[in-house]
Amino acid sequence: MTMTEYLDLQALVQIIGPRFAEGADDRDAADTFVASHYDVLKEHRVLSALVPVEYGGGGLSYSAVCTFIRQLAHYCPSTALAVSMHQHLVAAAVYNDANGRPGRKLLDRVAANEAVLVSTGANDWLESNGTVERVEGGFKVSASKPFASGSPVGEMLVTSAPYEDPDAGWQVLHFAVPMSAPGVSLADDWRSLGMRATGSHTIVLEGVFVPDAAVALRRARGAYHPAWNVILTVALPLIMSAYAGAAEAAATIARHQARKRPDDPSIPYLLGELTNCLTAAQIAADDMVRLANDLAFDMDLDVANAMLVRKTIVAERVLATAEKALETAGGAGFFRKLGLERLVRDVHGGQFHPLPPKRQHRFTGRIALGLDPVGAGA
Repeated sequence: MTMTEYLDLQALVQIIGPRFAEGADDRDAADTFVASHYDVLKEHRVLSALVPVEYGGGGLSYSAVCTFIRQLAHYCPSTALAVSMHQHLVAAAVYNDANGRPGRKLLDRVAANEAVLVSTGANDWLESNGTVERVEGGFKVSASKPFASGSPVGEMLVTSAPYEDPDAGWQVLHFAVPMSAPGVSLADDWRSLGMRATGSHTIVLEGVFVPDAAVALRRARGAYHPAWNVILTVALPLIMSAYAGAAEAAATIARHQARKRPDDPSIPYLLGELTNCLTAAQIAADDMVRLANDLAFDMDLDVANAMLVRKTIVAERVLATAEKALETAGGAGFFRKLGLERLVRDVHGGQFHPLPPKRQHRFTGRIALGLDPVGAGA
């Protein structure tokens, strides 16, 4: 495949967005992954856009990629969300590399051939899952890892698994393995309420060999590690940009439908409520990007906590926006052909990214009390 030069992402989305919107309803109805979209993204080197220029990437800013994902979600939220999962792994690698921690290998791989990175970290959280056996030169890992967006075209899996070290006790090992490695397979199980075209299948690991050199981090199992301050800070603005964009798309449809009923006395009230809901989501999403500060942030618990608070606000407000958009559109919005009901379903996914609201409330409340953010039972 011949790669093209980088385009301005905001110009690019206006070109590829309408193409990506074609067939969205059919993909949604058939649970079809957006595989062909990745060919386009690779052609324009979007997947390596965050990689520093000196490593062969585009060297684009983190905030520009967040904006791209948000705009792309106006056309295809599933593509935007799946791409955000890849980009947050790249962003974490950029941050870690710049701060003297492992990250360069992933960046080199992405820059070399637009390799698609697949994450399973969110569902694992502090405990992780699976079984790990120590073997000569590394480990053998068996596990089932759900919610792996982009997995049908994934080339490198970034995940974790728990290991009982004979000296240090229970740890979680963080590592990357090729999706083509022996023992890695996909369960064709992504049948969901929304975001159906993200290809977020469960990845199954059966005795997969992970060499010692592939383990980038060992941390105590069940305890909050400072690495999460990086992961949460770089991941959440990208992920929630997709949901903010979907909410904006829903509001646009609702406004168009409302203009067809100018004499309906309820319309001004509904549009006012819709605007308030969407504005709250936009303000919180914008502030998440601000906090990430184009990857020039401190690896600090206060930043991660602030990010989690805003993530909950965005998730709740995009849901409220979509529901208000449906009410504003009236009966027409109930029909699938309008595209609004799909957006209503899609935005429900926002609440399941880390941390879900009640767990975020507890996390934030414990910090306010001067306690460890997770404690027992987190």
